[in-house]
Amino acid sequence: MRILFVCTGNICRSPMGERLTRAHLDDALGASAAGISVTSAGTSAVVGREMEPSSAAVLAGLGGNPDGFHARQLTAGMAETADLILTMTRRHRRSVLKLAPRTMFRTYTLREAADLLDGVDVSGLPAGIDSRGTALVSALGGQRATRRRGDREQDDVFDPIGHHGSVHQDVGDMIVEALHPLLEALCADGAQSDVPGEGDTQWIVPPAFRVA
Repeated sequence: MRILFVCTGNICRSPMGERLTRAHLDDALGASAAGISVTSAGTSAVVGREMEPSSAAVLAGLGGNPDGFHARQLTAGMAETADLILTMTRRHRRSVLKLAPRTMFRTYTLREAADLLDGVDVSGLPAGIDSRGTALVSALGGQRATRRRGDREQDDVFDPIGHHGSVHQDVGDMIVEALHPLLEALCADGAQSDVPGEGDTQWIVPPAFRVA
């Protein structure tokens, strides 16, 4: 499975999403987590830049690792090959769909996806990470028609760039709040690896991300 996070500069919000997801998957799935690709990109990326220092500090406090990160520009190819695209705002989602219109049913804002998850029967998802991931993305799409217009006003994660460190912390906490239930659904008991011989372990979701 391939998961892609998208924001503007790819130095604050989307790398937090990427690296927190990586940390959670590694804890929950062990060696099988290597079969899941997690990346991020920006619609107007500061290409090559490391994470913004305040966001990097927040990420580390939440249990993620900012080391070695470098910003990338979003391309149509990145979007088209992703199985799930999680954007930080509705504007980013529109940018993704402009580049890659066929990704409509794989592209959600992070908070939209978390809200849609409330209507999904997670217990009915199949075992096996790839199969479970595909079914989860499809189930999220099936819930879209149930949302009221007013629900969409809460879909954006605001940009902390240029703000005090406490704002970056607020953004990090907001990302964790939306991200954790999605990863819990993906990595719940029974979501073993699809690789033959690696399906004997019942993976248990680790505790919620640490909040500094």
